Amino acid sequence: MALPNLAPLRRLLAVRGLTPATLSAEASGGRIEEACLRPARLVEGDALAVHPLGPSERWAEPVAFLDGIQRSELLAYAGAAPIVCAEIAAGVRERIGGRLATVVVERRFLVLARPSALSAAGDALEGLGTLALPEDEPPHPVLDLANVSRALDRARGALELAVAARYRARSGAWLIVDGALSESPAWAEDPRIIGVAKSHATLPFGGAELELYLRLPPGHRSSVFAPATRSVAPVHAWALRLWPWEGRDLFHGLVRIEVAPVNGSPEMADLLSRRLLAERAPVSTPDRRWDRLLYGIHTVEQSLRAGAAAS
Repeated sequence: MALPNLAPLRRLLAVRGLTPATLSAEASGGRIEEACLRPARLVEGDALAVHPLGPSERWAEPVAFLDGIQRSELLAYAGAAPIVCAEIAAGVRERIGGRLATVVVERRFLVLARPSALSAAGDALEGLGTLALPEDEPPHPVLDLANVSRALDRARGALELAVAARYRARSGAWLIVDGALSESPAWAEDPRIIGVAKSHATLPFGGAELELYLRLPPGHRSSVFAPATRSVAPVHAWALRLWPWEGRDLFHGLVRIEVAPVNGSPEMADLLSRRLLAERAPVSTPDRRWDRLLYGIHTVEQSLRAGAAAS
């Protein structure tokens, strides 16, 4: 995913007394989460348990997949304050009758920096969207790049919400989102949205329950629970093991499924889990996260990155 025309832009900034720079910014990797334990409330049974699912089940009705990408690159320094150029994109691919097609896409280019750094760049940034960083402390390159990461995460999340709203305005089909549903109360209340979270920075149990949670066998799910971190947008969730983990890592093939509370019954958790098992990305997928990927989500990311490379 290449950011275009940065060399001429760097020359323009150099003319204005700024210091061009070329290293990738730390915000390229995506959302950053703090690792912690936040005990959840069980909504299925009196104790955390492991539930076998049986054979996977193909999704016969229309279903869509939402994902977003981001890419950022350090552009220059205004004194000690970095200026970062970024692209964010989000899209939805819909599958009807076995055929996947891209139905919604949005892309945005942004320049992120302190207001004083944006001002120093002057008309070199004309025509580009800008996003101002906090300036309540003196410039610090590491702090500013951390603020870039947070701001870019928020911008990408907002773009994904906008793309989901565009899709929902045209279709009531099931929509599978890459990530948690906590981005929006509307997502958490939608009975046809499923969140598939690959990150486990926040874990819902401790002690023996955590060991049980992390040692789910393949093709099994945990009991349904209500995450403690979802007070603004309450959801029901469960862990699902997509692939065997033995000999690899406790997190290998482990995802957290989030749904609106109306879909949090054990019967619905079983049905949706069997359907999601049928959506697993093939082992041959050239992605280090293949064990936690769904094929439809993977094709959205591929499509977005291909479009970025062509722009």
